[in-house]
Amino acid sequence: MAGMGKRMRPHTLTTPKPLIPIAGKPMVQRIVEDITKVCDEKVDEIAFVVGRFGKEAEQNLVKVAESLGAKGSIFYQDTPQGTAHAIMCARECVTGKVVVAFADTLFKADFKMDSSQEGIIWVQKVDDPKPFGVVKIDANNVITDFVEKPQEFVSDLAIIGIYYFKDGDYLRNELQYLLDNDIKEKGEYQLTNALENMKAKGTKFSPGKVTEWLDCGNKDATVYTNSRILEFNKANARTTKFVNQNSTIIEPCFIGEGVQLINSTVGPHASIGENTVIEGSTVKNSIIQTNSKIKNAELSNSMVGNFAEYTGKSSDASISDYSTIR
Repeated sequence: MAGMGKRMRPHTLTTPKPLIPIAGKPMVQRIVEDITKVCDEKVDEIAFVVGRFGKEAEQNLVKVAESLGAKGSIFYQDTPQGTAHAIMCARECVTGKVVVAFADTLFKADFKMDSSQEGIIWVQKVDDPKPFGVVKIDANNVITDFVEKPQEFVSDLAIIGIYYFKDGDYLRNELQYLLDNDIKEKGEYQLTNALENMKAKGTKFSPGKVTEWLDCGNKDATVYTNSRILEFNKANARTTKFVNQNSTIIEPCFIGEGVQLINSTVGPHASIGENTVIEGSTVKNSIIQTNSKIKNAELSNSMVGNFAEYTGKSSDASISDYSTIR
């Protein structure tokens, strides 16, 4: 999770993308919670490979791991050198049974992972596979090929960015081989090269299929993902510790503690961060972060940062922290 999140600017200028809230929880917290749910054994340690996010953010990540009964560890990737290099920044944790996940992938799954398999690469069927890495499988449900961004149709099973390895030490050795021999793809060390080498040596990778794959690559995708997570969690989507003055809430919504809703309509699919005030406004299908003020506004398909102030009408706003727009 060390990337700069350029496609999510201006929000990632002040908040690392994996810490942007989705339905009231940081994106990365939802990822690790979902992964621990599908693991068929206890997760002992969660290693976060980050940029220089600051001590407060790192402490919050460690707390996320500890809330799941795991040790939290922080490692740094100071320069973007690819996925294989990122994993090896946490090389001391790549041992035993290992799950590798990239931090902008949320998913819905109704299964338990079979950790007796040699390797699992989680995939989702997509309408247009051209922008993705995809896998081909044989009659025995074993992956035969990895194809990056195929321009001609070879498969519609897109790799979503979550991987299981029964033998983490073997994976680490294969990744180290790439680094030692300076084997790069498009200028970076790539996990897929290690997967190809492992497959060639006889490792059997199986596809793990999810019910729904949710991307947080840009503002529109993140707003959509927020709406889907709210739908999944209707029963326990929000706190009750907020002020409602003559306002209508259309579920599902997340409303944080200390929020004030005054003569407004909120929802559906709105996430409102703690201590935000919304007055005389309509807010739907949007993410409003903490300590912001929305007045006499109509917001839809929008993201508003922390400590922002917004007055006016917009169907598609993207407003950074500490901004004031009237």
